[in-house]
Amino acid sequence: MSLIHNERTKLSATALNGTAVASIAAGFITPLAAVSFGVPGAGARGAFTTTLFAFAWLAVGGILHLTARYLLGSLRE
Repeated sequence: MSLIHNERTKLSATALNGTAVASIAAGFITPLAAVSFGVPGAGARGAFTTTLFAFAWLAVGGILHLTARYLLGSLRE
């Protein structure tokens, strides 16, 4: 029974970590790269607002990643 539990736990942690990576890529890296390279319309809300939202998405990704790590702590032997 613990083998099934461990595999389900690892699957859930992997899904959460994938969501964390996607959040960081889409919400943090992409907007800052767009502003840095001068993509038209990228800084329409202003550099400060764009940076603020980017760091908010970075925090979301970090929280999701830490949650995935916490889930892995419940693995059974």
